[in-house]
Amino acid sequence: MKIELVQAALDPFDWLQSYQIEQSGLRADFGATSIFIGTMRDFNEGGRVESMFLEHYPAMTAKKLKQIAQQAIDKWHILDIAIAHRVGHIHPADTIVCVAVWSTHRRQAYEANRMVMEALKSSAPFWKKEQRMDGPRWVEKNTEGF
Repeated sequence: MKIELVQAALDPFDWLQSYQIEQSGLRADFGATSIFIGTMRDFNEGGRVESMFLEHYPAMTAKKLKQIAQQAIDKWHILDIAIAHRVGHIHPADTIVCVAVWSTHRRQAYEANRMVMEALKSSAPFWKKEQRMDGPRWVEKNTEGF
């Protein structure tokens, strides 16, 4: 399991490749890898967003992300999971999150990945402050994932 909170720009493909190289030779029993990469949009709730500051409390956020990852491991018996989540100042088109799940079969990988993303959006302790043309505003709710 790898959980990382990232303040700098995140290249999800480099990040995943580095992790897989680190794990090379440790596992040969996975048959599926499901990857979700989320990026920042330039709009939200009818308004144009110029940038966003994603605030968090490091220890609390890391603990919650580990709990979410462990729930996926326990429920779907996945083999491994890696989550990278941006914090700090973010711009449209920047990668915000990367979730990768390795499992024996694709169904487990897909379902675990989706559960992790929905949990990140609904229960992870991140606070979003958008910068808009008409000034800053705190985001009160996340968009629906379904």
